[in-house]
Amino acid sequence: MPSLGKGTECIKILLSQVSKDVQEPIVPMLFPILGAHMSGAEFQYPDLSWKEPCGMMANLVAESGGNKGQLSLLVEAICRDFRQHDDVELKKLVEWQKQVKTKGANKEKPVRPEVAFWIPPSDVTNPAFLQNAMALEKFGGRTQYINMPEVDMADRMCGGHKQVSQMLRNIYDRQRAGALRATADGVTGNPILRCNLTISSTPFATRKFYKYELFNGTFGRMVFSYKPRSGRDGRIPRQGKYSDEFYQKLDEYLMRLDICKGRYIIRRLNTLTDKLAQDMATMADLADDDVLFEISHRALVSGWKAGCILWALNNQTWTKPMGELVEWLVYHDIWSKMQIFADMIGKDADTMGEAHRHGPKNMLDSLPDSFNEKQLEALRMELGKSIEGTNSQLRKWVFRKFITYSAQTGLYTKTDEYLGNA
Repeated sequence: MPSLGKGTECIKILLSQVSKDVQEPIVPMLFPILGAHMSGAEFQYPDLSWKEPCGMMANLVAESGGNKGQLSLLVEAICRDFRQHDDVELKKLVEWQKQVKTKGANKEKPVRPEVAFWIPPSDVTNPAFLQNAMALEKFGGRTQYINMPEVDMADRMCGGHKQVSQMLRNIYDRQRAGALRATADGVTGNPILRCNLTISSTPFATRKFYKYELFNGTFGRMVFSYKPRSGRDGRIPRQGKYSDEFYQKLDEYLMRLDICKGRYIIRRLNTLTDKLAQDMATMADLADDDVLFEISHRALVSGWKAGCILWALNNQTWTKPMGELVEWLVYHDIWSKMQIFADMIGKDADTMGEAHRHGPKNMLDSLPDSFNEKQLEALRMELGKSIEGTNSQLRKWVFRKFITYSAQTGLYTKTDEYLGNA
């Protein structure tokens, strides 16, 4: 992770309360929480579409005892105002329930009050989640935020594991719930799903949960942040004290998110995103890996949304360190996915053991500075790729000016530009 310089002060303040061993994997998890504080703001993506900082989903993956629980402490710190709002809403429901119980069987029951929770319980059921989404849309389109300490809790919210794919994709894409149906109480609504999610899980539980979601878009939409197993140093990690001074500093930044309303174009962020898109295509061509290219699309969107939040936190100004952090977020997401799922998106999709950690390989780096077509064919066979794709890969490398071809010698040679960048 790059040094957190100018423009990333809020992230540094939050990390001051986290033990050093989980600071890096915690960073991607912060943005869905912070993004839930922004409603009424839209930003223009490089493709000219307008997006809200909602639909942000991140999954923290670490072994049991890996200090994942520190995320929940940060959630409570950042969402104190959410809890205060929800306490008032809960009192309305409790009072209504008391009135219902005191009414006789033949007496008219009081109408259930309209309530909208900003941070529903982690074990929220699917009907309650949709009902809350309808209330939030009615009261101005607020984003609800849910923190799930276990990945299996998503089944309950989505209405079962078979519905996980559709629900999470609808949340990410800010689609309607598709829940319009007749009931005894009338017709239910079909709200736009404005929701941010954070999930914590072990590597085994993560692989088991997403086993059938790797090729339908759900996998790419979720940001993953992987914490490798720590060494046995015998030290108990130290957490923060969450002092009044910490809360005072934090609240100043949260206020900047709350007041951010309207439509914005962050040109320097969009320029960076265009550059990263080119970098992702280059990486995919060097590895000849379509899966890498496909998952990079949504990693870019997630990193870009994080950039929008950083921009609002920094008084709506952009800095170079903010760009470096966004770039790291994109690569960290892809790296985490490969650390956890590399073998499952390859040949061994049915394996449930620990991942083999064989991610995409830069094949050009594995070849000598001058090589022939047969050497690339042999490398492709070694990596389990077809020989038929050799000519196409060579053409892409020549087009991108990674290599040049000599008809006299029949050899391909890495360019000075590639060697310098490599």
